[in-house]
Amino acid sequence: MKRFENKVCFVTGAGSGIGKATALAFAKEGAQVVVTDINGEAAGQTLNEIKQISNTRAIAITLDISQREQVENAIQNTVNAFGRLDCAANCAGVAGPLSAKTHEYPEEFWHQQIAVNLTGNWFLLKYQLEQMLKNGGGNIVMLSSAAGLIGQPENSPYAVSKHGIEGMMKTAAIEYATHNIRVNSVCPTAIETPMIMHGRRNLAVNKEARNEAINFQRMKRMGKPDEVADVVLWLCSDESSFITGSSIKADGGALA
Repeated sequence: MKRFENKVCFVTGAGSGIGKATALAFAKEGAQVVVTDINGEAAGQTLNEIKQISNTRAIAITLDISQREQVENAIQNTVNAFGRLDCAANCAGVAGPLSAKTHEYPEEFWHQQIAVNLTGNWFLLKYQLEQMLKNGGGNIVMLSSAAGLIGQPENSPYAVSKHGIEGMMKTAAIEYATHNIRVNSVCPTAIETPMIMHGRRNLAVNKEARNEAINFQRMKRMGKPDEVADVVLWLCSDESSFITGSSIKADGGALA
């Protein structure tokens, strides 16, 4: 029997990167998958790929997690389609388009990152927990970052939002520990995703920045989305049944 057979798994940011790898991994393990992303076309593409590798049921939902009503409706649509919610992998997030010291950072990009990375994840947690209490349990994994564990110069709103995710995760883990609900986070460093390769530091083109990212890892390479997805699935599975409130580093030894 596959690990997630008969389980309903909800994934945000599933149109690309770690979220997409996680949605595909859940499908391979027999899950019924809810694919969500702010980019509806990308979510649809992931759904099509799921259909090619698995005959389990899956649906796609266009979702901006910074909008409370959209989050509430997405969870309700999940329940309407599948009857329950067993696992959530909250992978959606944004990074600012530039590097700047704290006193120089543009206010608009501060608000954007806090709205998506922090408030958006609170909306997700709020409605996922509400449904899992009705289910009688569930597992939630929040995609944090190494920037949620240490400071990240010239990227203050991202670091603040990810530190906030860590506090949110630990608090929820304590609050629901006796309700058969586990809440954990995964904290990656440099992973080969569109956000990091074509984002703030543009590692796909900026060889110096790419080398810095590679050398920060003790393994001297960047991680793959699948490698993070494997950790997410483990945390959602019964194999990690005594783990809650934990921040699991997927960092190639960077923070050791």
